[in-house]
Amino acid sequence: MRHPKPQGQITRGKTAPNRLRRADIFLLRYDPSLLTRQDGDFSRALYVDLGYGAEAITTLEAASRLRKVNPRLGILGVEIDPQRVANAQPFADFQTQFRLGGFNIPLMGGECIRIIRAFNVLRQYSPQDVLPAWAQMAQGVLPGGLLLEGTSTPSGALWVANLLRRQASAQMPWTQEALVFSANFRVGFQPVDFQAVLPKNYIHRVVPGEAMYRFLEDWKSAIAETSPMRVWGQREWFVAAALRLASLGWEVNTRRKWLRKGWLIWKNPPP
Repeated sequence: MRHPKPQGQITRGKTAPNRLRRADIFLLRYDPSLLTRQDGDFSRALYVDLGYGAEAITTLEAASRLRKVNPRLGILGVEIDPQRVANAQPFADFQTQFRLGGFNIPLMGGECIRIIRAFNVLRQYSPQDVLPAWAQMAQGVLPGGLLLEGTSTPSGALWVANLLRRQASAQMPWTQEALVFSANFRVGFQPVDFQAVLPKNYIHRVVPGEAMYRFLEDWKSAIAETSPMRVWGQREWFVAAALRLASLGWEVNTRRKWLRKGWLIWKNPPP
């Protein structure tokens, strides 16, 4: 089957083992039914790793993790560099495929998508390119499906990602459900460090007058005000700072099952 020309630009392609481990685990816990569903079109719906880089490691790791809950899950790694796709072919099998593509994800007849994980692929673009890229990615995603799109540090210790839910509407294919900040606690959780890995639609908006600026400033203050909790460890300090942030009026998920694992979920952030 002949696919349209891939849309997008070749990335640097750098990756590392376990860089996106926490992203996979987050998706497993956030909406597990989306990974396990086999009814209707979901019987042929794929998990897509968009822009896996110079090596196929992140796609293969996703397959290993996610098939623990759904052994039948199809995984598709997509890259815009033909050589990277060729290099990945020895790792392909009937459940794990690697194809040439871009934001217009290459699907075969009858295939559709349940989740797209797209990290570090929009970093080199302009902010005005984000919405068109999201719109292209929406093609083939089932209603209710998810897009986790963001940026991580090289090790994956810190990342920030947009969490979008696919709608049935063609005019407005996505709604932004949350902005997720992820820390593994080995490197701390200061807002200034997260600022460097904000997704492209937010990274230039950390300026006075913008909600992102106010959010990070209030989070910074919340961390300082709850610093006595540091004696109980990074996790309890992170929890306390998030609860303080919520008390200031920010719509963050205060459930400890998220906070103790290092995920600060800002619900319904400004577009």
